[in-house]
Amino acid sequence: MSSSNLLFLSLQAVLIITLFPKPNFTSASLEEANALLKWKASLEIPKNSLLSSWIVLPLNSSGLVSCTSWSGVVCNADGRIQKLNLTSSGLNGTLYRFPFSMLHNLTHFELSLNNFFGPIPPEIQLLSKLVYLDFSSNKFSGVIPPEIGNLHRLTFLGLYSNNISGPIPIELGNLKSLTNLDVSINQLSGSIPSSLGNLTSLNVLYLYQNQLSGPIPIELGNVKSLTHLAVYKKQLSGCIPSSLCNLTCLNLLYLYQNQLSGKIPVELGNLKSLTDLQLSMNQLSGYIPSSLGNMTSSNFLYLWENQLSSLIPIELGNLKSLTNLSLSNNQLIGSIPLSLGNLKSLNVLYLNQNKLSGPIPIELGNLNSLTDLQVSNNQLSGYIPSSLGNLTSLNVLYLYQNKLYGPIPIELGNLKSLTKLEVSNTQLSGYIPSSLGNLTSLNVLYLYQNKLSDPIPIELGNLKSLTALAVHNNQLNGSIPSSLGNLTSLNRLYLFQNQLSGPIPVELGNLKSLTDLVVYNNQLTGSIPSSLGNLTSLNLLYLYQNQLSGPIPVELGNMKSLTHLEVGINQLSGCIPSSLANLSNLQWLDLTENKLSGPIPSEVGKLKSLTHLYVSRNQLCGFIPSSVGDLTSLNILYMDHNELGGPIPSEVGKLRSLTDFKLNKNKISGSIPPEFGKLTNLQRLDPSSNHLVGEIPKEFGKMKSMLELYFVGNHLSGVIPVDLGFCELLEVLDLSKNRLNGSIPTSIGQWAQIHYLNLSNNMLREKIPSDIGKLIHLTELDLSHNFLTKEIPSEVQSFLSGF
Repeated sequence: MSSSNLLFLSLQAVLIITLFPKPNFTSASLEEANALLKWKASLEIPKNSLLSSWIVLPLNSSGLVSCTSWSGVVCNADGRIQKLNLTSSGLNGTLYRFPFSMLHNLTHFELSLNNFFGPIPPEIQLLSKLVYLDFSSNKFSGVIPPEIGNLHRLTFLGLYSNNISGPIPIELGNLKSLTNLDVSINQLSGSIPSSLGNLTSLNVLYLYQNQLSGPIPIELGNVKSLTHLAVYKKQLSGCIPSSLCNLTCLNLLYLYQNQLSGKIPVELGNLKSLTDLQLSMNQLSGYIPSSLGNMTSSNFLYLWENQLSSLIPIELGNLKSLTNLSLSNNQLIGSIPLSLGNLKSLNVLYLNQNKLSGPIPIELGNLNSLTDLQVSNNQLSGYIPSSLGNLTSLNVLYLYQNKLYGPIPIELGNLKSLTKLEVSNTQLSGYIPSSLGNLTSLNVLYLYQNKLSDPIPIELGNLKSLTALAVHNNQLNGSIPSSLGNLTSLNRLYLFQNQLSGPIPVELGNLKSLTDLVVYNNQLTGSIPSSLGNLTSLNLLYLYQNQLSGPIPVELGNMKSLTHLEVGINQLSGCIPSSLANLSNLQWLDLTENKLSGPIPSEVGKLKSLTHLYVSRNQLCGFIPSSVGDLTSLNILYMDHNELGGPIPSEVGKLRSLTDFKLNKNKISGSIPPEFGKLTNLQRLDPSSNHLVGEIPKEFGKMKSMLELYFVGNHLSGVIPVDLGFCELLEVLDLSKNRLNGSIPTSIGQWAQIHYLNLSNNMLREKIPSDIGKLIHLTELDLSHNFLTKEIPSEVQSFLSGF
């Protein structure tokens, strides 16, 4: 290169440096950085936060440190702070000391997912170049400052998930260039301002999850560029304005979970670009407009949980792009349109909980993409179409609670992807197809409350993924297949109220995940398998009302999770095993109506969670253990119809939660413990037909909840205590067949609710008290076989004439 050329280039470089001097970042950048540091000092900052990189600048610093090494800070070409993104930094504090007046070049301000609180200061209007503002998921409170309306360049506003209250400022309507507005998930109140209709450049309007109320402004129909409108989970009321049909660019319209009423506007059918329409969980009424069949771009149509009536329009069959259709929880009538069989892209079809009638169309078998079909809780009739066996992508099939009849199609065994099959509460008959054993992905199989008969197919033992099997309330017979012991994922097994016979399979002891085993009200025989003691996750064991015999296995004491053990109404014999005392979570123990003998084990007092104890109608003997007093959670205690002897232990006075206590038809002796007076929640007490002696304790007057009291057929003596009159809720009192003497206390006039009073077959004397005339609800009165005078007070004569 020649020397003249080099000279020219040098002169050119000097000229460029002269005309375009290096910018001086020092003063302005340093001033902005120091202002941010002062704000940082007012915040609570966790370790490893983004703000940990914000260090104090040395005095000779240019301020560029904040642009190059401070996390969340981006500067422009002039070295001025342009973007501030502190999302998810764990910050706790306010904006009181934020340097709004310093950051004139800020375009992006993001504080979402922190713990900022207090109001959003009106000084935010000083950030005049702001384009993107996101304060969502914080704890900001107060109102949205009207001054935000001065941020004319704003394209995104996110204030959702805060504690902001007050109406949306009308001034937001001045943001003529706004393309995104998001103030969702707040606690905004007041109505949606009609001035939002001025935001003619707006693309996205998200106001959901607030406390906004009132109508949807018709002016929103002016926002022609709108593609997303979401104002769900609010308290909006009134009608859906037909002006929304002007939003021809709209892709998404979410108005669900409000209090909108009236009809669905026919004009919504004009929204040809709409892909997602969700109007569910409102109070919309009337018919579904057939014009919705014009929205051929729609993927989602959710109208569920409204008050829609009339027919399902056949025009919905035109929505060939539809993937989700939910019309459930309405009052729709008529039949399911055959045209729905055209919706080949449909994944989800929810028509449940309506008043639909007629058959299930065989055309639904054309919906090869369907994964979820729910038509339950209707009045559908006829057979289940075998064409449903074509829906090989189906995961969920709910047909329950209809009037379907006939057999279960064997073709349902083709639905290899099925995880839930529920056809309960219908009128199906015939057998359970063995082909259902092919549904190896099945988690839930509910066939209960039908008229199914024949044995349970052994092939159900192939359903290794099954967690719930319910075939109760049918007419199934035969034995319980031992193959059910292969269902090691099973949690709930309901076989009750059938005609099953034979033994309980030992193999059920393999079901280690089982929580509910319910096989009551069958004709099962044999002994209770000791292998059931392996079911340590079991909560409910219901074996009652069968023909089971033999002893209660001691191994049942291993089922530490058991809360309900019911083996009543069988032919079980032997003693009550003391190992049951290990069941520390047991709340309900029912051994009623067996042939159990021996004493009640004293270890029963360890069952501290027990609320119901039934040992009635057995051959139990010995004393009532005093440890019963340790069952302080007990509500019901039935020991009647046994051969128990000895006294009633005074420890029963500890049972403060007891409401019902039956001891009748035993050989109980001794006196009535006065500690009964502590049982202020006791409503029914029946120790009749025993050998009790002595007086009725006056402490019974403290039992203010008592409704029914029976002492019939004992050897009680003494007077009827006056204090008994304090039991003002008493409805039934039977003290007959004792040796009570003295007079009938006048305090009986306080029994305003009593309808049965029997004092017969005692040794009562003196005259009948006139207070009996006050017992206006009395329907049965027996005072016979006493020594009462023949003189009957006029009040009582008048009363008795009403019998």
